[in-house]
Amino acid sequence: MRVIGLMSGTSYDAIDAAAAELDLVGDGLVLRPLGMVSAPYDDALREALAAALPPGTTSMAEVCRLDTLIGQAFAAAAVRADRELCDGRAELVASHGQTVYHWVAGGRVHGTLQIGQPAWIAEATGLPVVADFRPRDIAAGGQGAPLVSLVDLLWLRGRPGTPVALNLGGIANLTAPDGTAFDTGPGCALIDAAARGFSGGRLAYDADGALAARGKVHGALLERLLAEPYYALEPPKTTGKELFHLGHLQEALAGAGTLSAEDVVATLTALTARTVADAVRAVRATEVIASGGGTRNPTLMGLLAESLPGIALRTSDALGLASDAKEAYAFAVLGFLTVHGLPGTVPASTGARHACVLGSVTPGRDGLRLPPPAREKPVRLVLE
Repeated sequence: MRVIGLMSGTSYDAIDAAAAELDLVGDGLVLRPLGMVSAPYDDALREALAAALPPGTTSMAEVCRLDTLIGQAFAAAAVRADRELCDGRAELVASHGQTVYHWVAGGRVHGTLQIGQPAWIAEATGLPVVADFRPRDIAAGGQGAPLVSLVDLLWLRGRPGTPVALNLGGIANLTAPDGTAFDTGPGCALIDAAARGFSGGRLAYDADGALAARGKVHGALLERLLAEPYYALEPPKTTGKELFHLGHLQEALAGAGTLSAEDVVATLTALTARTVADAVRAVRATEVIASGGGTRNPTLMGLLAESLPGIALRTSDALGLASDAKEAYAFAVLGFLTVHGLPGTVPASTGARHACVLGSVTPGRDGLRLPPPAREKPVRLVLE
């Protein structure tokens, strides 16, 4: 089955559309990557989304407008991926949508909201669409994240030692071989917020880690940031930009004196490296396989390598899965599992009471024709 996975992460800079040929063969799920296309949000939509996210406020009218506009943007990305990567022969779209709120209170996740109306995708492509992946896991008592943990476990099964999959997106998360999976804290979220704030919106992120490389870590600010209670919570746990946003940084900066943009970004980069490294050591990892936008920041990757002596650090590209596309491929896999009646979660990873078949399905132009249910769950992911 040819599946297009659509993903826009917590950095909300672009929509990634990865296409894959997926097939169940014996006890394995075979994935043949067909490539990825990326479509940046246009400036007006990105600014409207940024204004609506915490700590900003919004209205139901604006949520409706964003749900439509983001759905149309996802639909355009899916059409392009079908044309350029699948020769117009895609059979399914799996859309993560755009997370706008993750409701965490009292150490529990009570709800989550991803927008980007899938009806626009189904109408534009004519294909069935699996979307709204996270709520079912939350309804079963889970955190709703990290959902890529099942794919990571299938993919890394059989590697020697204790390999850990690390995603360095806006929020960083990891998956360990025993099923332990959790958000470690901010990946690039605070770095991006500082780059935008200090540049008056001119910079969206710290390109190539240049700001951090020119700055010096401010010890007192780093300690103040590390005092955030989230880091001390036991997994499973999840977080998001509801916590790690510009206001969080501004609160930590209060009373810190006048600091340069370079020193603040250097300190935030050290914060990400420190909290990720602490989490990696806590699960006794012997190898870290990283993916996500943060892998393109050499300053962050260098600090992380320094913080993990004796632990191999490489990107998923070295194992045949493009770092920038990994999450989009993961949701292609999750959509494939859903239409075959297979669960897409690991209770040990999310804290749910049981594994769940994820998402809601929007029929395509020819109605809803699901493949026969699979007879058994795959135990490994094989890349061709």
